[in-house]
Amino acid sequence: MSETDAKTEATLYERIGGEAAVNAAVELFYRKVLSDYRINRFFDSTDMEAQIAKQKAFFTMAFGGPNNYTGGDMRTVHARFVKMGLDDSHFDAVMEHLGATLVELGVPADLIGEAAAIAESTRNDVLGK
Repeated sequence: MSETDAKTEATLYERIGGEAAVNAAVELFYRKVLSDYRINRFFDSTDMEAQIAKQKAFFTMAFGGPNNYTGGDMRTVHARFVKMGLDDSHFDAVMEHLGATLVELGVPADLIGEAAAIAESTRNDVLGK
């Protein structure tokens, strides 16, 4: 198999650096989110240790890594936030932090685009649309 074939068969999870990269990204991402006045109120009563673990498992699964995600579906788990006013502006802020996190960690632009597309694909479910 040529190197090109190996690259096209590798999952996004593998191409961004696997478990270590996802772990670093999620930790940095939540530091950004929790310091953002636009969205941090949604995490006031959240067990952040548990949330970070769930997010690591979710990104790992969503990016093509091992599926150890045991959280609920996006629509159900975010319904209480929609009742609190969660809308597109909040989702946009989260997307902004995801992109900034990946840039800060030196992830190549094409992989950031793939990750952003995966995250964006959850918008309607997260927002209950």
